[in-house]
Formats: sequence, C-alpha cells, structure tokens
Amino acid sequence: MKKGDTEALRNDLILETEPRPEDIQFLEECLYEFNTQTTGIKDGGLFGFFLRAANGLRLGGVYGWTWGGTCYVRYLFVPEEMRRQGQGKRLMHAVEAEAKARKCQQIMLETYDFQAPGFYQKLGFDVIGAVADHPRGYRYLTLVKRLA
Repeated sequence: MKKGDTEALRNDLILETEPRPEDIQFLEECLYEFNTQTTGIKDGGLFGFFLRAANGLRLGGVYGWTWGGTCYVRYLFVPEEMRRQGQGKRLMHAVEAEAKARKCQQIMLETYDFQAPGFYQKLGFDVIGAVADHPRGYRYLTLVKRLA
C-alpha cells in the first residue's frame, strides 16, 4: 500500500463471512512484506505435497511454508479411508526433507487434541503450548520438532 492510498478510507467495517481468496492473499502478502522489512529475512517460500488419484483428483495432502529457519505446516489432511496406511507419515517425511533442503532448524504446526497429536509425537514432535477450551471441551496444541 502506498502513502495516500488511505486518504479515501471508508469509515465503516463490513463483515465478510465468505472473504474472497484474493483479499486473504492481499493480507498474507502485506504481512509477509512487513515481516521481511522488519527482520531483513526474505527467504520465505510455500510448499505443498498432494495425494492424488490416478485421474489427478486431489485426495489429501500437506501445505505450509518456510521462513527464517522454520518450516510451518498449516494444513495436513489424509482422507479417512487412507489413514493408518502410512500416507500421513509419507507426507510428513516429505515435509521434513523439504525443510532440511531449505536449511530449516525446526518444523512447527498446530493441531487440536481430537485430531492427531499422538501421530506427530511419534514423528518426534513435542507439545510446547496449549490453549484450553478451543473449541469448548478440547485443546488447541502447538507442536515443534527440532531438526538435526
């Protein structure tokens, strides 16, 4: 955003319950620009590994980014019928290899206690933080794995 772009700022806020992907991308780009200007660290990069059917249909996968020596896993999903067959482990091993290739010292992620914290702990992740009652009756966990 350039100086002067805010001169015509509307003084109201509008709730958007289905924000457009390009508006979300705008926020992500602005935050990345601020973060890189503030820290001087400009090595950010996205990644995604996808499980696909023979016809190319997306079935599951993992998405995240690396920045400043940390690999962040934002989403990991394996369909119910493909669980307990090594697909999640396969995806996370691919993430770890990519993180190491990008010179990351750690991988971090967040999950709920009703999702798969035990899965991540078996892969060497430690729970380093928790938020109780998010959602009600459950905990939101932050996990990290230090890389050698």
